[in-house]
Amino acid sequence: MSHTLGVRQAQKQKTRQALLDAALQLLEEQSLSSLGLREVTRAVGVAPTAFYRHFRDMADLGVALVEEALGSLHTALTALLSATGDSAGEDEGEERIAATVELIAAYVRTHPAHVRFIAREQHGGVQAVRAAIGGQLALFAQEVRDQFAHEPQAAGWAEDDLLMLAGMYVDHMVMTASALLEAGAAGADPGAAERVAATARRQLRLVSLGRRHWLDER
Repeated sequence: MSHTLGVRQAQKQKTRQALLDAALQLLEEQSLSSLGLREVTRAVGVAPTAFYRHFRDMADLGVALVEEALGSLHTALTALLSATGDSAGEDEGEERIAATVELIAAYVRTHPAHVRFIAREQHGGVQAVRAAIGGQLALFAQEVRDQFAHEPQAAGWAEDDLLMLAGMYVDHMVMTASALLEAGAAGADPGAAERVAATARRQLRLVSLGRRHWLDER
């Protein structure tokens, strides 16, 4: 009996993932608010009623895509910040700056459809999905703030100021990912992505400079 249940559970998970994959592919050319449930089930080859064994509605599927798109980045970002935390000195973290931009670039290269989905739906028409994206980005900001709080340069900083700095860091990551995606879509200009990355590194240096001197003005 347990073997049969295991097989059924595996098949259920396989179908759920197939629905997510099909939706993500269909969303390459349209927004979630315009995507129909029947389009997704047709692409997978299941009856529309089967959809409801996995998701309440299309908004619920969209929230699952948000978690799929951003969930894996939490571990990678936390590890990056932890590994480069000791490099935040007078030249504040050139290693961190380069590693951050490369982390974003690598994610765009390996998950372009997920990045496109987040970029489009962050301000899209499905409220539950907008809220899920906002929640994930807020969690990123809290994680970044917590890492910054353990670094020597955080001495004397108010918690709200650290969260503001972390939010700028996360917003920069999202902006850079969108810009890299557009640069890759252009295709004809092989140097476009590197120019985006170079600009992103310069912007992070500016944020770092402001961080070093923030308390000078307080």
